[in-house]
Amino acid sequence: MVDQAEDLRKLMKEKKDELEEIKNNNQKRTRIISVTSGKGGVGKTNIAVNLGLAYAKIGKSVVIIDADLGLANANIILGTTPQYNLYHVIRKKKHMKDIIIDTSYGIKLVAGASGFSEIANMTEEDRTHFINELYELSNADIIIIDTSAGISRNVLSFLEASDEVVVVTTTEPTSIADAYGIIKTVSKEINNCDINLKLIVNRVFSAQDSKEIAERIIHIAGQFLNVKVEYLGFIYNDDAVFNAVLGQKPFFISTPSSKAASCLKHIVAKLEKVEYNDVGGGFSKFLKKLFARKG
Repeated sequence: MVDQAEDLRKLMKEKKDELEEIKNNNQKRTRIISVTSGKGGVGKTNIAVNLGLAYAKIGKSVVIIDADLGLANANIILGTTPQYNLYHVIRKKKHMKDIIIDTSYGIKLVAGASGFSEIANMTEEDRTHFINELYELSNADIIIIDTSAGISRNVLSFLEASDEVVVVTTTEPTSIADAYGIIKTVSKEINNCDINLKLIVNRVFSAQDSKEIAERIIHIAGQFLNVKVEYLGFIYNDDAVFNAVLGQKPFFISTPSSKAASCLKHIVAKLEKVEYNDVGGGFSKFLKKLFARKG
């Protein structure tokens, strides 16, 4: 019997290719970015949400999909209380358009739920329905998927359907090992692996520490897995992030001039291969000073 989750991955890949063809013909293309991690508690969801806000700040239309199995909490960071979520779409009680939340920050949210784990048990008809619903979001410029931590077949489905996969780690040895583990699994499990793997080191105290950790992971991945991983940057360990979570307001909004927010702007600029034009002005000069520091 063909594995249902494997069928889901193939279906998502086919739908992605179909979407790209349509978008290319219309001179517009939705960019899908998955944010993932080898273990929980590394700040993955916070990065996914605030990354979306950083994109919105430069004029992109953004949808955040909370695909975290059983631990859906993007809505908490955004201070929203969803009435419906992905579970209702999976069970065909609602359409995707019915559950999309327009947040007060200019981005849209598709809330997740523990029922999302039922994806592996869906029939072929159910899977087709679900993927078609997901691609109803194709009017967005950017879709950011906050996956579950760790590797499951469901997570791999989303990673394979993405244009970029951003792996989040911290400076902790266990987190570093788990980040390498997820890179290894992706390289082995996804057929014809041509995924753009990227790395962010979160909660760092110095730029030098982050650079050393990233270089270590990238070197080992290249040597033993023959996989290329791009270093996107780091995010400082910043009290502004902790305070923002307590206040249920994204740090990119509550403290736009914080170290963490500035680092995220740098990451978006690198993803887009452009200079981040911040409305507040003076950001380019600040970036040069910030990232010229030795530690």
